[in-house]
Amino acid sequence: MYEYGGGGSDSEKRSSSEYRYSGPFYQDNIGSSSSRSTIGEVKVKEKKKSFPRLMMKVICVALVFGIVASAAFQTTNYVGTKLRGEDAKTAANEEPSVVPEIESVIPQAGGEGQKPAGSDVISIVQQCMPSLVAITNVSIREVESFWGFGWYNMPQQREQTSTGTGIVIGQNETELLIVTNNHVIAGATNLTVLFSVDEGKDGASAVEAQIKGTDASKDVGVIAVPLKDIPAETLSEIKVATIGDSSQLMVGEQVVAIGNALGYGQSVTTGIISALNRDVTLQNDDGSLINNSLIQTDAAINPGNSGGALLNMKGEVIGINEAKYSANQVEGVGYAIPISDVEGIIGDLKTMTNRPEVDAEDMGYLGINCQDVTEEISKQYDMPVGIYLKSVVSGCAADKAGLKKGDIITRFDNIGVSSYDSLRDRLQYYAAGETVEVTVMSSENGEYVEKTVTVTLNSKAEVEAASQ
Repeated sequence: MYEYGGGGSDSEKRSSSEYRYSGPFYQDNIGSSSSRSTIGEVKVKEKKKSFPRLMMKVICVALVFGIVASAAFQTTNYVGTKLRGEDAKTAANEEPSVVPEIESVIPQAGGEGQKPAGSDVISIVQQCMPSLVAITNVSIREVESFWGFGWYNMPQQREQTSTGTGIVIGQNETELLIVTNNHVIAGATNLTVLFSVDEGKDGASAVEAQIKGTDASKDVGVIAVPLKDIPAETLSEIKVATIGDSSQLMVGEQVVAIGNALGYGQSVTTGIISALNRDVTLQNDDGSLINNSLIQTDAAINPGNSGGALLNMKGEVIGINEAKYSANQVEGVGYAIPISDVEGIIGDLKTMTNRPEVDAEDMGYLGINCQDVTEEISKQYDMPVGIYLKSVVSGCAADKAGLKKGDIITRFDNIGVSSYDSLRDRLQYYAAGETVEVTVMSSENGEYVEKTVTVTLNSKAEVEAASQ
């Protein structure tokens, strides 16, 4: 933890603190003693009826009666018009051939040197809330349990449910596209989303989504919902978020965070940009580490907020909420991924073809031994960020495609990869025998030159046999 007054090294100060993802929020945590002590109990008081309130109800009933009567009259005229054949195309129940275009959030604007028009939080929330969704991830996790004689440790598989947030970022001819954190959707056996515009509606239900693509090294992912599965009324209310420019952020700038905190539905917190370019290392469930340069904010970022929007006061998305700094004596230290740092990656993921995850024994392999070229290594040795090939297995996929020791892989099937973890994350959707394009930076005459090669993936057994 950090304390005023000096004393102790950085490592000592950090000993009781750790960075934690702000989500996903595991639903089976609800009801635990720790959750109750943190969240507290919400009590709702019943209000007694009063005479003024009764009078208001009478007035409201009268107004409603008048509105209904007027609507009935207008409906009669409309139906009569239709029966006379003025809209024969609609009467014939013709299906529209054009995909409905979803409205985008319109950024607030103001004069130079003035406070932007409509820059209050309420206006921002009303404009941007329709572009948020709640994500539910059902996955299988292996847990340790004690069973049998002598407390014999036997791992077991357990189904678990977690929740997070997503941001609507676009659509194509058949799908609605949503960006979130990779850790929110990782390992999903079933993925559903509930649109914020449907929260609280009777009969509203979540719709199934598929993973479009992910980049584990940047902790971003894109999921897709078929347009045909979204009710027409819901589709008409959804908005596509407007992406801002996080490179122009200033410390002290006011921001708004929206997300599915604790899985209770969308909620809003406010704060400022506390710092920029904070280097934060986070650990995934599989033990792998990722290091990114993040936005720090004092807007509350809680479990379930992961994948939600950090907005500037124009209503533009300038960050994807990701993590918080967790310690007993630390408050108001949350982190978000700068949107400009991952905008290109998101663009690539949006265009990907939906692929089911292949079985582990069927997964394709390149036949390489490698090492990550991180941002730090890249600056130190003037090398491209990517996956450095320490060696290539003779006779396997990479070797046959002409890749060699010293090449640096930067893209796999037209998707950027910056670490072995991100490459392996992509390979789990490709079976042995499939042919893909791989982009590498190859050193020639002291300079790195980009080239793209076609690779036919091997099976794990083939790589192991060739390695012996």
